[in-house]
Amino acid sequence: MGDRWRIQVDRGVCIGSGMCANHAPGGFRLDSARQSHPRQEEAEAEAGVLEAAEGCPVEAITITLVRSGELVFPPEE
Repeated sequence: MGDRWRIQVDRGVCIGSGMCANHAPGGFRLDSARQSHPRQEEAEAEAGVLEAAEGCPVEAITITLVRSGELVFPPEE
């Protein structure tokens, strides 16, 4: 069984660049105000979703492991 991720977007930080929806259209969508939303709060781990988070110009996307709450992205400093 693969990892499940909890995907969150901080809409107070999101600038609506749309890069997440371009990288992972199955993982993110933009609303009418161009704010990003995960299509599902919990989903199977997927490279495209991680690439979208890494490509976000303002790091508005947080990914954690559902089981443990361990941070997947952004990396802890």
